[in-house]
Amino acid sequence: MLRDETIARILRFRDQRDWRQFHTPKDLAISMSLEAAELLEVFQWSGTDLRCAEKADRIREELADVLSYCILMADVCGLDLDEIMNEKIIKNEAHYPVEKARGSAAKYTEL
Repeated sequence: MLRDETIARILRFRDQRDWRQFHTPKDLAISMSLEAAELLEVFQWSGTDLRCAEKADRIREELADVLSYCILMADVCGLDLDEIMNEKIIKNEAHYPVEKARGSAAKYTEL
């Protein structure tokens, strides 16, 4: 769970360096995608080894980058992270009712 103080610290870091001027939604979306790709790279060529234990440090680093860009994007777009997450959960609950989705990896259109 991200605390308000942590989010404020990320925004303060950006603002102290006067970087908001470079943080357009397009560039932040690109940065999120690039960092998500770096997170995916942690598992590249891992074969059947899909555990996190040996990769925890790299996962932590890349996941923090992804989250930072998500926070910056929400700020630039004027979105409340708690609000948009709760809206998404409500949609997911409608798409994936427990009685149909429990134990299934199927997409909601296939349930």
